[in-house]
Amino acid sequence: MNKPGYYSSGKFARMANVTLRTIRYYDKQDILKPSFVSESGARFYTDEDFARLQQILLLKYLGFSLDDIREMTIDDADYHFMLDSLNIQLKLVRDRIEQMQLVETAIMETSDAIQKERTIDWNKMLNLIHLTGMEKSLKNQYQNASNISARIHLHSLYSQNQQGWFPWIYEQLEVCPGIRILELGCGDGTLWVENLKHLPKEADIILSDISEGMLRDARRAIGAKDGRFSYEVFDCQHIPFADGSFDLVIANHVLFYCEDIRRVCGEVRRVLRPDGRFLCSAYGQEHMKEVSLLVQGFDDRIVLSADKLYDRFGKENGAGILEEYFPVCRWKMYEDQLIVPEPEPLISYVLSCHGNQGQYITERYKEFRSYVKRKTDRGFRITKEAGVFLCRI
Repeated sequence: MNKPGYYSSGKFARMANVTLRTIRYYDKQDILKPSFVSESGARFYTDEDFARLQQILLLKYLGFSLDDIREMTIDDADYHFMLDSLNIQLKLVRDRIEQMQLVETAIMETSDAIQKERTIDWNKMLNLIHLTGMEKSLKNQYQNASNISARIHLHSLYSQNQQGWFPWIYEQLEVCPGIRILELGCGDGTLWVENLKHLPKEADIILSDISEGMLRDARRAIGAKDGRFSYEVFDCQHIPFADGSFDLVIANHVLFYCEDIRRVCGEVRRVLRPDGRFLCSAYGQEHMKEVSLLVQGFDDRIVLSADKLYDRFGKENGAGILEEYFPVCRWKMYEDQLIVPEPEPLISYVLSCHGNQGQYITERYKEFRSYVKRKTDRGFRITKEAGVFLCRI
């Protein structure tokens, strides 16, 4: 076969500087399938296949298993996917570098302690064991970062409200010099990255998240030398600060993920100072409804979220929960909608959801992409129904 842009297995392997045996093995393991198989069984690969091979080799280099890699990659070389993938891979490499530096320090300290004390400090040894068992946390971090990136990317590209969600949220915070702020579930710190130029020099801000990886991303994005920020890992159901510690607590798209929402509200009230404020965002029942209808039109077995987040805590029921803890509580809407003219960012969003879509889309991915492309050719409108509850003690 001499079709332009197609390479035999052997040529593909030579160009990628891997063995033919490796290419055949990835094919057999359903990690890297050929783009074309001739009637005689000859396998051919394309330039796009190099993009997937690059992902596979990097993840393998970072220590992930083939089962992990199968879950963490998708067969699409569109520039949206490529750019997102490379950005996430860069974060992953930086995480690995930071963790390996911690391992290096732990090994040196453990070795030094043994030499000086002629005995083993088993606490240091346990710390070393925990540091070297990092693959699972890195995998979770990769997937969490990928999901957050996909969601933010769709909104940043196609939101019709030009102000943007994070600048609007910051406007509602009414930040003043000397304020002490706690953000629960800060994610990658985008709220602050997008508003650093507006933040007063005299501010004390603690960013928290249950994920150490998310906090690493936030610290890198904001800048480790910015003294206004500190970072804490904890579950917001158990806030490790004294009563009356903060002027403002923020929970941006966090409460509906909490196991015990009322316990979180009680903790927030406890750590707020008299006349302190609590800002928490939520969705309404109409939010992104067209996306669910879209995927169910492709396969009615798909459910993008096992739990409807707005049923747990949303525009319709949030005030009833919050008013048990905060005498002043009002809802403010962020007016916006999405008009999506191309399929890839929308597909990324769909794949990032916490549902069963992977079970039904992955094996029919090219068919699904064609389906979404038809739907977006003339612009696909998506309802946004999001806003914040502004609460005060």
